[in-house]
Amino acid sequence: MVNTLTSVTTGRTHDPRSTGAAVDDRGPARRRRRQAVVAYLFLAPTLLFFAVFLILPLGFALLLSLSRWTGFDLGDIDPVGLDNFAGLFADGSTFLTPILTNTLLFALGTVALTLAGSVLVAVCIDRLRFQGLWRTLYFLPIVTTVVAVGNVWKYMYEPGGLVNGVLNALGLGSVAFLQDPDTALPSVVVVQAWASVGSAILVLTAGLKSVPESYYEAAALDGAGPVTVFWKITLPLLRPSLLFVCVTQFLTGLQSFALIIVMTRGGPGDATNVAALEMYRQAFSYGDWGTASAAAFVLFLVVLVVTLAQLWFFRRKGEDA
Repeated sequence: MVNTLTSVTTGRTHDPRSTGAAVDDRGPARRRRRQAVVAYLFLAPTLLFFAVFLILPLGFALLLSLSRWTGFDLGDIDPVGLDNFAGLFADGSTFLTPILTNTLLFALGTVALTLAGSVLVAVCIDRLRFQGLWRTLYFLPIVTTVVAVGNVWKYMYEPGGLVNGVLNALGLGSVAFLQDPDTALPSVVVVQAWASVGSAILVLTAGLKSVPESYYEAAALDGAGPVTVFWKITLPLLRPSLLFVCVTQFLTGLQSFALIIVMTRGGPGDATNVAALEMYRQAFSYGDWGTASAAAFVLFLVVLVVTLAQLWFFRRKGEDA
């Protein structure tokens, strides 16, 4: 009787299930929080790795790009604002021309030769027996160290080397490939493209395998020739693979350093000097870490713009990248 009157007085009835419902509502939320905590604990080593080796160096490089520092005592870091960036593009600076120009030409030449050579070789391999053997042979330069590749080609380019020997056998004069400013950069581009063809061939041969045979059968029934089949069927359907090769090779070319320092050390003069090599020189040879960091951020912007431009171009052509 008392319980009934109490319920009527308060205007609500006691539902024994209400407490249980509240517990059930809080239960899933607690489980989600526990799962999130466990997930972050598992991610903690990776996040710590990125923080130590990516975020902190990136922040320190940004600080140095706005400062003057010789690379020894952290207490000697002297903020200078945007002076390092202004110095890169000031009158008399060699960063824009020829260094940045050489970087773009090197990357563009590497991409052009790599794409042309890898497409041709991939199409030929696709029509041969023992395709795995041929892909392995072309991939060998990838697993060879850059120092070995650079030194071998350096000796081949010598006046008494193999390349000039072939030219002399054909009745042509010797060429100072790495000593002439006009031929030094193209000579290194050829080596970089030769060393990059193997990885591009693997990607393109995989892309060729994904082209349905029914397209080629229909083209054969229509009387299409090999050239028409290549331009109208093979090349358009290889666009996703070509996009991957183009982007990755351009990134590699823009950041190239080891091959150039092995073969030419940026010479003769600044004929083969590129942005990555200039950053190395500014930091480790001249002790100007601020200018080196500023050049690194400029190169980063160039890489970003070039990559976005490539993605936009392929999307415009109908490829969803």
